[in-house]
Formats: sequence, structure tokens, C-alpha cells
Amino acid sequence: MSNTAKTREDEAARGSTPSNVTVIPAPVTPPRKKRRSRRPWIFALLVLAVVGTGYYAWSRQGAPPATTMITQAVTRGDIEESVTAVGTLDAVKSVDAGAQVSGQLKSLHVGIGDKVEQNQLIAEIDPASIENRIEIDEAELANLEAQLVSKKAQLVLKQANIERQRNLVATNSVSQSTLDQAVADHAAAGADVQAIEAQIRKQKATLAGDRVDLGYTKIYAPMAGTIVDDPAKEGQTLNANQTTPTIVTIADLSTMTVKAQVSEADVGKLKLGMDAYFTLLGQPGKRFTGNLRQIEPMPDTENNVVLYYALFDVPNPTGELMMSMSAQVFFVQAAAKNVLVVPSAALRTVEAAASDGPARAEVTVVAPSGATQTRTVEVGVRNRVSAEIVSGLQEGEKVVVDAASATNGSRAPNATRRGMRMPPIF
Repeated sequence: MSNTAKTREDEAARGSTPSNVTVIPAPVTPPRKKRRSRRPWIFALLVLAVVGTGYYAWSRQGAPPATTMITQAVTRGDIEESVTAVGTLDAVKSVDAGAQVSGQLKSLHVGIGDKVEQNQLIAEIDPASIENRIEIDEAELANLEAQLVSKKAQLVLKQANIERQRNLVATNSVSQSTLDQAVADHAAAGADVQAIEAQIRKQKATLAGDRVDLGYTKIYAPMAGTIVDDPAKEGQTLNANQTTPTIVTIADLSTMTVKAQVSEADVGKLKLGMDAYFTLLGQPGKRFTGNLRQIEPMPDTENNVVLYYALFDVPNPTGELMMSMSAQVFFVQAAAKNVLVVPSAALRTVEAAASDGPARAEVTVVAPSGATQTRTVEVGVRNRVSAEIVSGLQEGEKVVVDAASATNGSRAPNATRRGMRMPPIF
């Protein structure tokens, strides 16, 4: 059969399909294979990872961690045990030179930093008003003295009148009352003389006081030293009626005193006469030494902190120490030089120090082979950083300062952690 005939038979079989339409068959989709799910395998791997991590952590906790020892060699050096404090510098002796009389400050002969000698003239106050008062006092005194001469003359006259009246009474020339009046007049004249004499003494005292005030118009240095302050200025009017105005402050800077604030927890460790020294902010490597001379009994309270003031003096020949400087102060309780020294962290106290002997402690010594040994030593002077070894160690030996964990850097535990529950992972 030809191809044309087959086509026609197909068209007849389909029925109403037009002959002029070409039918393109749809592509045949191959059957899809059923894929196997991978989720159970992923979940199983996740469970195994969690279990493995947990077991590793538990096993690491059960085993003692590896430790790294930090060592330091025994060396020779100086050591001291001290009480530290902060303080300020002040002059041992200082005085305010002020005005005792009121008036205008006419001249000021010194300035800050000038050195003065005792009784040196440093300032003058205008004396005009006081000189006028003195002149008035002298005139009043002269007037009283003249009155005294007159009153004394009257007294002599009254005395003569008494004698005359007494003679007349003896001859019955006058009555007794006339004599009595003469006696009374004499007594009154004597009282007037005494009153004038009292006024003269008062006026002399007033005159002497004004002359003293005139001397106060010149201000002299009460002590030798250095001018450290001059609150008054030339031309200023000073009023000395209520308070004494300060003209200059003089301080002896040849010797300075350190006023250190010591806490109530440390003040019991201080003893009068103990060695002390301080350093300055600008010269931390230089020590200025002295001896504790006083602990003030009245404390100062700041923010509920009780502080006592401890004082000691230091010479200042070069003048490098100045007032109000800040000082880091050290009161030396004990000190040793050229002794064996180890870090305080290497010691484990076994027996506290007795009153007549050193304390005993244990240290861990590392041999050259790496082996460790616990050794008992005698400890002398000790502070927060270092300690003196009296016996039990040799110079150059290495002691264990710290034993740190190799995993987390913490101090190695003293007991094993086996049997502890596994910590939660999540």
C-alpha cells in the first residue's frame, strides 16, 4: 500500500479531521525514576557529630589538664616593707605679717620670692592720721598739767587758810564753823589735784598707745625666710578694727615638712622615729628621707574614709622642694639589703612569724632536669611583690611562681574532676 492510501485511511478513521491539517505528535516524556530521600543520612551524621563532641568534652574533663609552670630564679637584691600614703609639702615654719593699725598701705618693699631677714622693713602704712592723734594727745596732756599747777596752788592756799583760821579760833576771833569750812575747802582742793593727776596719767597712756600705733605703721619681718604670698597691694586701704589684714606671708623653706594622709587601717603600723621617705611626681627616682616626728590625733574624714596626718621633716638646701607639692610617701617598717629575694606569689605560708624569728613557708623548686621539689624556707622581710629568703634556697635556683593550665590558662586544680556530670552541649 502506498503512503497516500495510508494517509487517507488514517483520516477516515479520525473522522472529521480536515485533510489540510497536519497533526504533529506531542513529544513523549520518559518515565521519571523515583529518587531516594537523603534526609535520614543527614540526620544520622548530625547525631553522630553531637555525640562525638559531647564524648570528647566529657573525656577532656575527666583527664587532668596539662599545666605550664611559670618559674623565676632566686636573685639578690634589696627589699623593704613599708606603709604607703600620699601627702603634700609645706614649710616647717611660716607666719603672716599683717597690719595692726588701719590706714592706706603706702609702700611695699618686698615681692613674692624675695628672701628677707628678721626685723627687715617690708611695708609702711600712711602715718598721717596717727601723727595727728599724737599731736592732739600732747596738747591735751599739756592742758592737764597746767590745770594741775593751778589746783596745787589752790591746795597750798587752802592749807594756809586752815592755819590762819585755827589761830583765830584760838583767840576767839572767829567761830569754829569758819575753821571747819576752811578744812573742807582744803580737802576739796586736794581732791581736785588728785583728779587732775588721774587725768594726766590717762592722757599719758593714750599718748603712749598712739605712739605705739605710729610704730605699727612700719611693718618688719618677724622671722627670716622667703616671701611666699602678698595678698595686700600698694595703695590698698587696710581695716584692722575687726581682723588683722595680712600683708605678706613669710615661710622658712630651708626645711620642709611632709603631711601624709594615712588610713586608719595602717596608722597602727607607724611608730615615731621610724624611717620615711617620699618621691615627687617630676622626680620619681629620687628619694627625700626623714624620720616620722608626729601623728596628729585628730583625723580628717573624707567620704566616710578616716585619714590621719603623719608628719616628718626633710632638709631643702637647694630649694627644689616647694610648698603644696604632691608626694608619694613611704614609711619603712623593715628593710634588708643584698639578700636572696623571690616573688611573694611563689610562697605558701606554713607558719606565721614569731616575735623573735622569721616565718616559715613552702616553695616549689624546679631542678635542671625539670623535676619539682617542695622545700621549706625561712622568710624575712616581705611585701606584696617580693620576699626575703633567710634560709632554704640558693641563689640561681628556680622556683615556681604559677602553674597555669595549658588549655585555658587557669590555675591547675588540686583534685581530679572525674565522675562529674557531662556539661550540657546546648
